[in-house]
Amino acid sequence: MPSAFSPTRTVLFRLHWALGLTAGLVLALMGLTGALMSYEEAITAFANRDRIQVSAAQDRPPLTPSALAARIEAQLQGQRVSALTLSGDPAQSAVARFARDRASGGRPAPVYADPTEGTVLGPVRLEAFFATVRELHRWLLLPDEGKGWGRTITGACAIALLVFLGSGLYLRWPGRHGWRVWLRPNLARPGRARWWSLHAVAGTWLLPLYAVSALSGLWWSYEWYRAGATWLLTGQAAPARAADRAPGGKPPEGKIPEGSVAVDTAWAEFSATRRAALATLTLPGPEAAAIRIRWYAPDSSLRNEATYDARTGASLTDKRAADAALGPRIADNMLEVHRGRFFGAPVALLFCLAALALPGFFATGLTLYVLRRRAGRRRAPVRAAQPAEASARG
Repeated sequence: MPSAFSPTRTVLFRLHWALGLTAGLVLALMGLTGALMSYEEAITAFANRDRIQVSAAQDRPPLTPSALAARIEAQLQGQRVSALTLSGDPAQSAVARFARDRASGGRPAPVYADPTEGTVLGPVRLEAFFATVRELHRWLLLPDEGKGWGRTITGACAIALLVFLGSGLYLRWPGRHGWRVWLRPNLARPGRARWWSLHAVAGTWLLPLYAVSALSGLWWSYEWYRAGATWLLTGQAAPARAADRAPGGKPPEGKIPEGSVAVDTAWAEFSATRRAALATLTLPGPEAAAIRIRWYAPDSSLRNEATYDARTGASLTDKRAADAALGPRIADNMLEVHRGRFFGAPVALLFCLAALALPGFFATGLTLYVLRRRAGRRRAPVRAAQPAEASARG
């Protein structure tokens, strides 16, 4: 059992509060933005409920992806559709996303479109808001986006969260604490003891969720971490993006001809052999080697992926989460692990609540620090007076 006054405990205690006053503020911000992003799809669907349904679409066959993209582009001159999100529900609108503008580098807002007529129904509301939330969560809105210091800072704060968990657990470890002290906060205690109990007990309960959030969040922060985690989970090096690979690993020869029917061929094969609740079809650019379709099965939050040859539409790969081992399944769905959806909807809600609790940890930690400093200042005159009294008696 570690001594309550050991040098190790003193160092860890000071490290804990020092990180709390610095990284704790960033983690509080990441917690708030992460909680918002946990239910981005549901919030966006509610805000766009008047555009997300097409009542008459059930009576008409859907357009092919190439025809749908062409009709959307005809209504929005100068914009090229780069991806289509199509629902298995025939009454639900398609979502078209666009390639970046070559002059400005910006990406036009995605739009809803009727999947049977190609009529643009309007832009996706809250898209700009959630884009800002994502940038704030991932790199704190700092310049250079993911290539700047912002991603390094948020990655360092994820490591700090792991240090919080380890040091907090160690500081609570003395065996004189029974299970009631460990797992039930005592809010009846006065002053600093009450805030410590709330801070420590909540941290104990949420420790597994924060550990998963931090370890999965580092996946996007450092390439060396991602490579190492991929090797541990799959036994292989991190693969190149499927859309950038040609069959057999060879670069594509020449360009894809304009108006190629490969996309429609690939989509027809995909639709005939799979039952997808939602599928995102990435339309290949002139230099692309493959067409990528990422899709979700009904009642599943795990992502599947199929790729097709960009010239012929022939099937190349078919990765299904249900057929994969646990390690590759985690690697292919790291975002869902980070959000808690990998473990089911109830656990995803717990992850969201844990993210919302991060500002509370910062607030209670700051309160403990301030109260401790005040107590120290009150004790200082007493300690200074004791040697003077002893000298006078001598």
